[in-house]
Amino acid sequence: MAAATESPERPGRGRSAKGEQTRTRLIAAARTLLAGGMSERFTTRNVAALSSVSHGMCHYHFQDRTDLVLAVITDIRPEWILPLEEAVAGPGTFEERAERVVELLSRPEGAELSHLHSALHWHALNDTRVREALEAEYRRWRGCFVALFGVLAGERDSTVDPRLLGEAVAAAVDGLAAVDSLGAEVDPGPVLRTLIRTLAAGA
Repeated sequence: MAAATESPERPGRGRSAKGEQTRTRLIAAARTLLAGGMSERFTTRNVAALSSVSHGMCHYHFQDRTDLVLAVITDIRPEWILPLEEAVAGPGTFEERAERVVELLSRPEGAELSHLHSALHWHALNDTRVREALEAEYRRWRGCFVALFGVLAGERDSTVDPRLLGEAVAAAVDGLAAVDSLGAEVDPGPVLRTLIRTLAAGA
């Protein structure tokens, strides 16, 4: 899978325990502002104020608001990418791993994470660094589905194209997430299960 973008940090500055706590508070405040749909108010000054940290201390940890957005991108990785990677990498056959993936993706995303993704996409439209970091995260996320079908290819010792099948499922998951964000009542579990089984049978 593609290497993930690491969280930004001022060069040459180590992190003390207190400094790490301050940095964590700043990232939490950045998440709150972004998830609250307040992108127009997303400035280093407002993030500092919300976290009760001086503006100067905010710039000690993050050079600008883009660095804060990049830190949020990294911060949410354990909430959507790492569980998927673990589901695919765990023991079992293709069918067992696929079922773990379906069960994971059938869980509601949660309002905060959904709003954060929307805000991050908005910033990606206006900031090259954010776009590149977000693209790297999505490549890693899509790589999970490619790895899943790589297991199928290994089991069958055939000419199965893991990338083509994995990218197809990833696109379907994106579509289901978009539909869900609009409040449509679509149960993703049966849809994804049917899609994966159909692709696997026809591969």
